[in-house]
This record gives sequence, structure tokens and C-alpha cells, in this order.
Amino acid sequence: MPGPGSYWLGEEERKEVLDVLESGYLSRYGDMKDPRFKHKVYTLEQEFAKYIGVPHALTTSSGTSALMISVLAMGIKPGDEIIVPAYTFVATYSAIIFARAVPVLCEIDSSLNIDPNDIIKRITSRTKMIMPVHMLGNPSDMDAIMSIAKKHGLSVVEDACQANGAVYKGRKLGSIGQMGGFSLNVYKTITSGDGGLIVASSQELYERAFAIHDQGHKPLRSGLEVGQRSILGLNFRVNELTGAVALAQLRKIDRITSTLREKKNKLKSLISGINGMSFRKLNDSTGECGTLLTVIFDREDRAVKVAKALGTATVNHSGWHVYANMEHVNRYLKEAGQPHDKGAYPKTDDILSRTLNISIGVVDAGLGSACGININSTDEEIGAFAERFRKACAES
Repeated sequence: MPGPGSYWLGEEERKEVLDVLESGYLSRYGDMKDPRFKHKVYTLEQEFAKYIGVPHALTTSSGTSALMISVLAMGIKPGDEIIVPAYTFVATYSAIIFARAVPVLCEIDSSLNIDPNDIIKRITSRTKMIMPVHMLGNPSDMDAIMSIAKKHGLSVVEDACQANGAVYKGRKLGSIGQMGGFSLNVYKTITSGDGGLIVASSQELYERAFAIHDQGHKPLRSGLEVGQRSILGLNFRVNELTGAVALAQLRKIDRITSTLREKKNKLKSLISGINGMSFRKLNDSTGECGTLLTVIFDREDRAVKVAKALGTATVNHSGWHVYANMEHVNRYLKEAGQPHDKGAYPKTDDILSRTLNISIGVVDAGLGSACGININSTDEEIGAFAERFRKACAES
């Protein structure tokens, strides 16, 4: 059940990996003047920064580590509060918790992203950051979020793990806040199996993130730097093989997203006009990734019947993407004195109980997208699924 990048693994990735294997240099570090060192990770970072439109990018071991490193690089202290949506993957919360901060959950709206109106209600004297999640490849309402952040003196780190390649009003996601985090796992737009990327808006943030990701070292170190490290870090580096695959995938990203958008528009047109059903709100109708088509029914019972007929489930049953299903996170929230357990965020509960995710490029039961099409689906296959969907709706 992979994402679109996994479907398009091919000769380009094989060539890049063989280039590394034949060189014998597997570490991300090497002498840039040595022709045997292929510097795939470094090249990935340079090309990704240019693609996103920011000064700096950093490759990490996962999207989770990308988010945690970003939080730490922004100077978040133990006990600081970070506002996040009640609908996101568990890693959004765990990254904050491991940084010893407190995730403050917030209602979503019909975009399935954080509701800016509810953000304002969650701000306290301990609030230091907003972390919007561009859920399912759909940009959050970044104009409203950045306005709130500016008014209240808050930083913004974008969780773009599910939205690599998406655009909001002409700007790539990840470039709007101070930092942004991306995932490269098998379910994402592009993949290297596992891995992540950070983008940073300043040299200072980049250097702090780099140090945290590599034992306190300065960027692109050579040697041991004894006595020159001021930040305590860990090891979230990636090797050249991971960088090689990700680099080949990055060079396909625009073709991937344009293909997804084309197939999504075809399917969407074929199932439009069904009574009692609408599509989720898009904050940029042409800039989203196109990985999923999300429909929202007027009634929960009808959504459940349609989901059952298609062999899937409504989004409120989609595992560790729904706050109410995260028993370990809810234990932490309870200890931190935060609302937790099902019912704590009634607007979110209501929306997700009536919502169905249809795969366009991400086939993942964990997202509630166990039905639909994939990036390689033909027009005939798209038409066949549309017919199944309309039939399920008619019989519900």
C-alpha cells in the first residue's frame, strides 16, 4: 500500500544508487574535490532548497525527526505549548512531546486542517508556536495562520510531511513559516523508503538544526571540530544511498503531482453532484498534491454504509491519524492537563465521522484510503471506480 513515489521507482533511482555503490563512499561526508565522492545527500539538499524556494535544506532520518529537530532549533523550551490540529499523524504529537513541549490540540474545519478560528481560543501565556499540518496534501489556511502568529508573537513550523510538492498561493509549502518538515517514507509523494527533510528560512536556524541532527557539528563538517561545538546533538543523519534514491525521486516530483492532479480531477468530475455529499474545502484548489480525494457526507450513517460497500472505513476509524485513537498520546495529554479522549474535540469528531478518503496516489488503510485508484490507474479504471462509488451512494 505505497504512495505515488513508490509506484514510480525505476531506472533513475537504480542509476543513482549504483553510482554510490560503485564509488565505495556511503557516508554523507566526503571530500567534495574527490571525484569518487558522489555527494548525493548534499546535492539533494541544494536541489530541494531551490525547489521549495528557501535558503537551506537538511536531510534527516525521518519526517518525525525533521519535526522534532525543527522544534528544538526554534528554541522551544520544556513546558512550552505548541498548537496543532486534532487530526494528524501521531508523529506530529510525538515530535513535540520528545522535545519536552506540550501539544495543544485544536479543532479542524472542512479542509481537514487546523481551524484558524479555534487557534485563537487555544492561545495562552505559554503558547510559543503554531504547527499547521497540511493534511492529506491540502495546504492549511496559511494567510490566517501567519496573521495570528504575527499578532501573538508566535513562531510557525509547517508539518508538510504529507504535502511535498504542494503550493499555497504561489509558494511551496514549507517556505511560509520559519521552518518546515517533510517525510520521505513509502506513503509519501516522493520516497526513499524512510527519511525526511527540513527547510529553514535563515542561516542560524539551519546551523542549529544541522548541529542537533549530527552531534552538535557545524554544517558540512570535516574533521572532529574539537572544542567548537556549542549545541548538544544526536544522530539523525542519512547515508548516501538514501540520498541517491531521494534525489532521483525529487527530480520526478512535478511530474508526479501533475499526474495526480489530472487523475483526481477526472475522478472528481465523475462523482460530482451526488446529493448529500460534498468535497472537502481546498485552501488552494490548484496547489494541493492531489494524493487523495476527500468526500464529506451530510450524515454519519450514510458515510458508514458507503465506506462498508467499498471495503473501507470512515476517517474517524483511521488509526493513528485521529487523536481519539492514540491512547499513548492521550495519557500524556491527561498528565499535561490537556483535553483528551474521544469527545474532547467535538467538531473534529463530527467531521471525521462523516468523511471518506479515496485514494488517488496514497493507498493506505491507515489514512482511511483503502479504496480508490493509484497514480498508474487508467481512464477505464478511474471510470470503473467512479461507477462503484456512485452505486454505493445510491444504495446507502
